[in-house]
Amino acid sequence: MSKQATTSYPKERINILFLENISDKAVQQFKQNGYVNVRKLSGALSEEELIKQVKDVHLLGIRSKTQVTAKVLAAATKLQAIGCFCIGVNQVDLKAATNAGVVVFNAPYSNTRSVAELVIAASIMLIRRIPDKNKAAHEGTWMKDAKGSFELRGKTLGIIGYGNIGSQVSVLAEALGMKVLFYDIETKLPLGNAQSARSMKELVAQSDVITLHVPETRQTSNLINKTLLKSFKPGSILINFARGEVVDLKALAAALKECQLTGAAIDVYPVEPEKNGDPFSTPLQGLPNVILTPHIGGSTEEAQQNIGEDVSLKLFQYLERGITNGSHTVPAIGLPPVENAHRILHIHRNVPGVLSAINTALSHNNINILGQYLKTNDTIGYVVLDVDKKLAKQAVELLKQVKDTIKVRVLY
Repeated sequence: MSKQATTSYPKERINILFLENISDKAVQQFKQNGYVNVRKLSGALSEEELIKQVKDVHLLGIRSKTQVTAKVLAAATKLQAIGCFCIGVNQVDLKAATNAGVVVFNAPYSNTRSVAELVIAASIMLIRRIPDKNKAAHEGTWMKDAKGSFELRGKTLGIIGYGNIGSQVSVLAEALGMKVLFYDIETKLPLGNAQSARSMKELVAQSDVITLHVPETRQTSNLINKTLLKSFKPGSILINFARGEVVDLKALAAALKECQLTGAAIDVYPVEPEKNGDPFSTPLQGLPNVILTPHIGGSTEEAQQNIGEDVSLKLFQYLERGITNGSHTVPAIGLPPVENAHRILHIHRNVPGVLSAINTALSHNNINILGQYLKTNDTIGYVVLDVDKKLAKQAVELLKQVKDTIKVRVLY
């Protein structure tokens, strides 16, 4: 196949904005691939600030703090894609992004190992009551005592949410000699000797350590509440490295004070500071055998590098080949380039007759379609067209005029 330009739009004119101190690996990858206009800011931006910044931005890279609202998307008239350099996408208004034809990618697997290892580490620290002994030692008190300290081996780990991270935790826990129970709203194939619990109430009543790995949804808000905490096995431990809204922290604090639970590790909170150094408070501060960390479950050098590489690759594939695998908005299409053709991307509202209108407009103007690919979701359709090079410019103008068109872009 003859070599051709990877994108019709000059790379040096594509503006990229990275927020929240995204890994330098991502910045390097873009620059090495010819995208020189890359700006990197260390913190998140408010909605008002972001609206000012995104006016001429083609690619936006964020992590979990930046909120990409409908107002932001309305202001980002040149925006082609958003890369969420993290595992979630709840910080983006996906409905508004879909309606605007903006592709949204994330990295759902890249920090799995980092989170799983920290869950196991926290389990060991809490079941040995290390936080209390560490605090005493720092204060000059010697607490050499085995009372209330146990091994993980032989204990039961209850996992709520048996997805990418939950199943990885399951494997590590079983390697340490733990019995594993899990609960998930979907049927999941157990790994190793893990067993599925029929309900969360059954799981928490039998588990010595309970760890949460669920997304933030309407159904998971205050999933761990005053009522469910009463069903926890007396003396058990709770770990939340998932989402801040999942646990009622006031109810958890009360359960710890009443010794229904003997320890907790919390990494995520309903309200978190915007940046390092900002004040922070939680009802769990000052309680014994509690580990509080500042949302660092996936914050390792390896995880950030993996995330940078994963999301960058998805963005490259979309910009240069029109591939949308892994997108949360535009339907997923993956296809090879076609020789001696121009490729046009057409995003439209998913209503009857659009594909027919596209084909009619092109055929009436004697524009030959060398290849065509269509995929839809409930809201939009995504068509990739390979047309004769000589007629591509005319084809683009015709496609822009098709009713219910959202976005048209010449790829190469």
